Amino acid sequence: MSEMAPLYDGYVLDLWGVIHDGIAPYPGAVDCLERLKARGARVVLLSNAPRRAGAVVQAMARMGIAAALYDAAISSGEAAWQALKARDDPSHKALGRRCFHMGPERDRGMLDGLDLVRVEAPKDAEFVLNTGVDMDYETVADHDWALVEGAGAGVPMLCANPDLEVLRGGRRVVCAGLLARRYEELGGRVLYHGKPHAAIYARCLAHFGDMARARVVAIGDSLRTDIAGALAAGLDSVLVTGGIHAEELGLDPGAAPDPGRLGALCAAAGWVPNAVLPAFRW
Repeated sequence: MSEMAPLYDGYVLDLWGVIHDGIAPYPGAVDCLERLKARGARVVLLSNAPRRAGAVVQAMARMGIAAALYDAAISSGEAAWQALKARDDPSHKALGRRCFHMGPERDRGMLDGLDLVRVEAPKDAEFVLNTGVDMDYETVADHDWALVEGAGAGVPMLCANPDLEVLRGGRRVVCAGLLARRYEELGGRVLYHGKPHAAIYARCLAHFGDMARARVVAIGDSLRTDIAGALAAGLDSVLVTGGIHAEELGLDPGAAPDPGRLGALCAAAGWVPNAVLPAFRW
């Protein structure tokens, strides 16, 4: 990052896979944030976490990532909550109030402050709020009964995290996006909030004011969400290869990727970043 820092004044940074692994910051990540802020950089953290932004900030503080190290934290969960609160577009206005929550108790904050009636079965709901699986060891199959029931009943789903998987403490964990993909395969309709969708990037860019877009870069570890979203938003992008794609690239922690293997991965995905970093370090 020390070589890249002179090129940019604004940073859109992913959390899981770049700053932390869901349990602790990656080595050097906090130091890197400190150095960027010391240079006067503007930093916006953008996460596909399916919970309110305040909860994301509190979780980072517990990991030792202080709020002074960034200018704003934006989550897909916050965007979803705000949309359900406002109901100012036809898609969300049509969702109704009876909600089946597909997700763990730790995400119950997504229901607070909303005029919703929680129901116990998807067939009784007007929409499904999908925040992911309950336990780290769960799979899509554990929730297939609810997915089949909801899709079969024509109940729309709101997905508060488009990620398919995430690394938690080095272990792959199923995310809400994988449940949503299965829902669509079953014929269900899904509304998404978060990366790579355009609305979440509009929220980010508002924090950079009149800064030239050429001076803003997005850094993440997922081609499908971080790099695809940045490209669609017209931003330079950097892929951290030590995150979700490390296994595909055959990487040990901190190792640089083989250019041919990386090129093949990007070509197969259809998204090519401007640069790559093994890790978010100075």
